[in-house]
Amino acid sequence: MELSEWVDAEQLIGWVDDATDRLLNSVEDFSADDERWFGPYLPTVNPPIWELAHVGWFAEALVLRRLHGREPLMTNLDGRYDSSMVEHKTRWELPFPSATETKDYVRRVADGLKEVVANDEGVDSTAFFVAYSIAHHDAHCEALAYTRQTLNWGDLPHQDPPAPIQGEPISGDRPVDGGRCLQGAARSQPFAMDNEKWAHRVEVAPFAMAVAPVTVAEFELFTNAGGYELDALWSPAGLAWRNKNLISRPTYWRKGPDGWERRIGATFHPIEETADHPIMHVSWWEAEAYCAWADRRLPTETEWEVAATTGPTGERQPWFPWGGREPGPEEASLDGRTGGTVPVGALSAGDGAWGHRQLIGNVWEWTDTTFEPYPHFEPDAYRENSEPWFGTHKVLRGGSFATRSRYVRSTFRNYFTPDRRDVYAGFRTCAR
Repeated sequence: MELSEWVDAEQLIGWVDDATDRLLNSVEDFSADDERWFGPYLPTVNPPIWELAHVGWFAEALVLRRLHGREPLMTNLDGRYDSSMVEHKTRWELPFPSATETKDYVRRVADGLKEVVANDEGVDSTAFFVAYSIAHHDAHCEALAYTRQTLNWGDLPHQDPPAPIQGEPISGDRPVDGGRCLQGAARSQPFAMDNEKWAHRVEVAPFAMAVAPVTVAEFELFTNAGGYELDALWSPAGLAWRNKNLISRPTYWRKGPDGWERRIGATFHPIEETADHPIMHVSWWEAEAYCAWADRRLPTETEWEVAATTGPTGERQPWFPWGGREPGPEEASLDGRTGGTVPVGALSAGDGAWGHRQLIGNVWEWTDTTFEPYPHFEPDAYRENSEPWFGTHKVLRGGSFATRSRYVRSTFRNYFTPDRRDVYAGFRTCAR
């Protein structure tokens, strides 16, 4: 499939508007002099005043300046907003344009992108790099949602309450035959990131993977059984992380008068309200300890992808478990439309061929795999996308309720360090 068959020029222009609107909506409740434009320094967040302009800078540098030779829209862009040049802590220390000027810059970049999509002047890679820039927009929109949760800034502005979604009781494992399979993006896919390249043969032993992610109720059992105190459940590295950071419970959880409560947005809720939802905001170390307690294990990313892309017939579906079409609201919790997680037994229309539910959407899923390049890895024009993180991060798969449906697919690889608890991440397990 050609890129233009997946997204034509008119749709791509619509994506530019949508991605820009979503980015700016992330901070729409900030006044011009709001202290949240900088917020406190944390290693896991960026100051929003920097993050918005960085997203604009990325698209301008990649498409408008390097590809189309346009002049910069602001001065000293690279020295302020190039993430490979500006150290993380420095992002709180540099002088920046005002919030109004920053938002105006983001809009002007969007206008430029739409102009070159409408008339690419013979540069036939314009659509690809605009789509790449939109993926970068989408990643930072989700990161800003993490920031709002981390810093207790409340829900995203103008988020309509979603209709409640019910789920059926669901549990147990679904077996996968394994065998000689393909992993990675096929060249026939219209779009892929560099770390997905390219499809290669893998040998997979038969395995049994949970039909659904671990739920809040299941993780509560681990917590109440002393999972955070039993040193034997933790690997040496996980134990060192737990002790150094005084971790004694899931993040955003507290003891209320009637038991555990957890903060969703700015409000604490009894965990019974979401007992059948997937556990979220757990680190890889916590997922590993849970598996030790439950006598289970995390799936490898190869196993996860085989479950998502193959089936008993041997036919491969590299885009989504249910086939190569866009996700509908009955198939996956994506695009923020559910306003948060949904029960793990919901959305049966999105089941994979082996019977696994919610492989796409709801929560990102930790795998056991360290992020490394595939055998035929080809770095993209943005070399910092993947190469600097090989060997230090763990792979996550599948997307969350806040992930854009145009951003994720069954071959997509996300990656974070194993200590991260701010991500909309949970996990599912495999039989040992």
